[in-house]
Amino acid sequence: MSRKSDNPIHETSARTTVQIYLPDGRVLEGPRGSQLADFLAQEDSIQAPIVGGIVNGELRELTYLIEIDSRVKPVTMGSTDGMRIYRRSLTFLLAAAFEELFPEASLTVDHSIASGGYYCQVRGRLVFNNQELARLEARMRELVEADLPFTKSRIPIDEAITYFREKGFTDKARLLVNRRKPHLVMYQVGSLRDYYHGYMAPSTGYLKWFALLRTGDGFTLRFPRRHQPTGLLPVPEYPKLLATFLQYGDWLETLGIPNVGALNDSIVASRAREVVLVSEALHEGRIAEIAAMIADRRQDTRLVLIAGPTSSGKTIFSKRLSIQLLARGVSPYPIALDYFFVDRELTPKDENGELDYESLYALDLKRLNHDLGRLIDGKSVRLPCYDFLNGQQEEGEEVQLAQDQIILLEGIHGLNPDLVPEIPAEHALRIYVSALTQLNLDRFNRVSTTDTRLIRRIVRDASQRGYSAAETIRRWESVRRGEKRYIFPYQENADVMFNSALVYEGSALAPLAEPLLRQVPFGTEEHVEAKRLLAFLDWFHPLDISLIPDNSILREFIGESILRDFVPWQPPQNT
Repeated sequence: MSRKSDNPIHETSARTTVQIYLPDGRVLEGPRGSQLADFLAQEDSIQAPIVGGIVNGELRELTYLIEIDSRVKPVTMGSTDGMRIYRRSLTFLLAAAFEELFPEASLTVDHSIASGGYYCQVRGRLVFNNQELARLEARMRELVEADLPFTKSRIPIDEAITYFREKGFTDKARLLVNRRKPHLVMYQVGSLRDYYHGYMAPSTGYLKWFALLRTGDGFTLRFPRRHQPTGLLPVPEYPKLLATFLQYGDWLETLGIPNVGALNDSIVASRAREVVLVSEALHEGRIAEIAAMIADRRQDTRLVLIAGPTSSGKTIFSKRLSIQLLARGVSPYPIALDYFFVDRELTPKDENGELDYESLYALDLKRLNHDLGRLIDGKSVRLPCYDFLNGQQEEGEEVQLAQDQIILLEGIHGLNPDLVPEIPAEHALRIYVSALTQLNLDRFNRVSTTDTRLIRRIVRDASQRGYSAAETIRRWESVRRGEKRYIFPYQENADVMFNSALVYEGSALAPLAEPLLRQVPFGTEEHVEAKRLLAFLDWFHPLDISLIPDNSILREFIGESILRDFVPWQPPQNT
């Protein structure tokens, strides 16, 4: 045993400084209690501006005080978390300028657009003209130039409810009534005080990259994307997608549920069954409309392409569409694009050298067009099938369609014009399916369509594929990368869109997703995302999933779907 005098551990006085350890091995030292921003100030040479940090495994604002030695990973606008901080702060900047210039009107931040932006609606006044929109943008830039701080405070929940009621923000007050936590974090810039779901930039001076653009009866708040964090991408017109979002807004009005607070009130008031049934009826009505459109065009339409991002409910949508077609005397023949994968050694690779199964050229396009052409011409063809275990294309069954049969082709590339260039345009109808959520927490705190799909996938992967929430979150970035490349650029090529979002699904999925998210190990990158999703789901009052019909699109993710093994009846093949 060592003598006491040999022990290097000894009592000393506390240092007045702390150190942070950066991912590249450097160590920075500064006064104890300094803001994270002070430590990272010299890191401004990084191309993407720093707007936050991961401190000892937790996402923190730049105003966070460093009291102990810490491991720090800077969070830039080139990251998902960093861009969320930027967008949230920019929304607050917009709200502050709007309230100052147009106090008589009401602003709502609705859905996102793929090129980087939020579609915003204004109520209580006429549609903005170009001069008024330019005035609003100019005031936002003045606030940026003033570099006003976003100050943070924590107040009792009852005080927050009273404040929002006095301001006329009934949606925010309604949301807080059922909040389980006794306090609320508020932010203030200038004279505007508000709640935002998540962290903020330190000040308005960080918000240099934005623009306002008239869109329909509202306008788009433009902001950068992660891959180009200090620039704005061109905004393509998106009339079909916008119309689909607005239709969902009409559905919310029909249900009397404009926000999550109203949904919670409905569940507490024992209206959950009504909400579920009407939501499902709206879905069924829309699917019936699409089926009627196809039936009316049956003389020309021989191919229906169904596309959309992951976890949109394409599979059950396709089956419910098949049922509606059968009810109209139209016989559908389903084919999956996955049948046409090329052999594994021919599969293209991405920039990381990984096999890119989401690339259009992972498909045997020549055979696809050949086989579809023969089927449409009424000829027999032996379709391929794909052995995922061995990575080989094999021969499948021989098929010949009846004269009035229609092919339903499901896969992510259905809207890409390069998929079936040999099929005459008049023979094809393209359907885009996505969970285009418009039910927001309140007028400024959006529910992301991406979050809706991620939570769906976490629940499905755990119950049906044996993946943990951490594994699903880890894969999500590569999934999203494929969507941005191969799906979103072609949305407006759709002839018709179907919004698979259900107004009640946050309340249905929350009790299923929460225990899965709580198992994500602390200290991992996935834990940061899991914690964010848990905070989001905490806003939803739980709903009894036994109320959900067994043919609901949501059953694709929570299980027990009556349509799981459904295949449309096919007439016997000629031999």
